[in-house]
Amino acid sequence: MEQPIQLPLPKNIDKLPSDVKTSIMNYLNQLDEKEKKAYLIALSHLGSSFNLIKSIGYLKWKNK
Repeated sequence: MEQPIQLPLPKNIDKLPSDVKTSIMNYLNQLDEKEKKAYLIALSHLGSSFNLIKSIGYLKWKNK
């Protein structure tokens, strides 16, 4: 059983289709410590302009 995500979720996640939500959760669960720090910095510095779905890390992960 996977551990729950210990990271804040994007603010608009509840408006997304369930398959996209699942994909985001899977992506966040596989981040290493360095990637988690980068994600938290992006959330705090970019605020509402940060879009996880358009981020380079997410797009690379999704295309694997």
